[in-house]
Amino acid sequence: MATAAAGALSLLWGWLWSERFWLPQNVSWADLEGPADGYGYPRGQHVLSVFPLAAGIFFVRLLFERFIAKPCALHIGIEDSGPYQAQPNAILEKVFISITKYPDKKRLEGLSKQLDWNVRKIQCWFRHRRNQDKPPTLTKFCESMWRFTFYLFIFCYGIRFLWSSPWFWDIRQCWYNYPFQPLSSGLYYYYIMELAFYWSLMFSQFTDIKRKDFLIMFVHHLVTIGLISFSYINNMVRVGTLIMCLHDVSDFLLEAAKLANYAKYQRLCDTLFVIFSVVFMVTRLGIYPFWILNTTLFESWEIIGPYTSWWLLNSLLVILQVLHVIWSYLIARIALKALIRGKVSKDDRSDVESSSEEDDVTTCTKSPCDGSSSNGANQVNGHMGSSYWAEE
Repeated sequence: MATAAAGALSLLWGWLWSERFWLPQNVSWADLEGPADGYGYPRGQHVLSVFPLAAGIFFVRLLFERFIAKPCALHIGIEDSGPYQAQPNAILEKVFISITKYPDKKRLEGLSKQLDWNVRKIQCWFRHRRNQDKPPTLTKFCESMWRFTFYLFIFCYGIRFLWSSPWFWDIRQCWYNYPFQPLSSGLYYYYIMELAFYWSLMFSQFTDIKRKDFLIMFVHHLVTIGLISFSYINNMVRVGTLIMCLHDVSDFLLEAAKLANYAKYQRLCDTLFVIFSVVFMVTRLGIYPFWILNTTLFESWEIIGPYTSWWLLNSLLVILQVLHVIWSYLIARIALKALIRGKVSKDDRSDVESSSEEDDVTTCTKSPCDGSSSNGANQVNGHMGSSYWAEE
């Protein structure tokens, strides 16, 4: 039995690392184990080094949010308090916990008769109760400030590194002498840092604010990590650095817009979001297809020819371009509304509800459950600008 299990495991391992899948014809893993300048050639075991680094990044984030982001938030007037607490009511609490958080018209009318409250007041209570468990704007501000800081740092590092790289100026250099392209220390740190950061996002997703698209974002991070790891193992790191940097350029702009929104600097928020929208579309609808896809599909075919993992990589990159078109359309709608109405639209993924009707606000204000029903609900459009090879 043990021998059979060992044989099956060996067969699986051999299939997983098949040279016919990963590498061009007439190239073997042994060819990439020879000496080379810098850090040698990329190896699968290098990817394992990201786990302690990801844990370190997560720890740095906790320190950053507590000792840097939070003081900044308090300094600009963001209060360290959550949404208004709903008025204690045993009957409504039982319905909320055991039956539904979103009572229908019939149930609302029944509760109105039972409590001698009007329907609007009960709706207000349920809205406040749903918001009660949500984290305050301060928490969201700290999360966004951390992402803004990292995205800005990694983008600046990437531009500085790529500026002195020959393939930044002549993208065909990504394929010359492939896969025998040595891994420099700068390229290694850039790739591993990006990969470790997205692993840290996988960890922190379970402690961050839970949004409606939690499962989608989980799959998204998983695919992103897979793509970065995939491109590293088969040494497509040169074109990988270009793709990562191209996607990073819009990330810090989106996070900056969210920070301005949480701080209630609405005009600055709208301005930054429109700038983000323009940058997003220029990079994703212009530079990405005509520069990146052109080289991965056509120039690489001409220089190295197709092979199995080449087909997989390009299939994923083409799918990503389709997503770029969809996201650009959604972002354009939001940006257009911001220009026309003078305010960025509410994010459908928002974690705190708010009422857009004036009579809702008035009723809530006059009722015993008085208090603001919104705590930063007008959040700009979530992670729409997240960088990597695959996005939400």
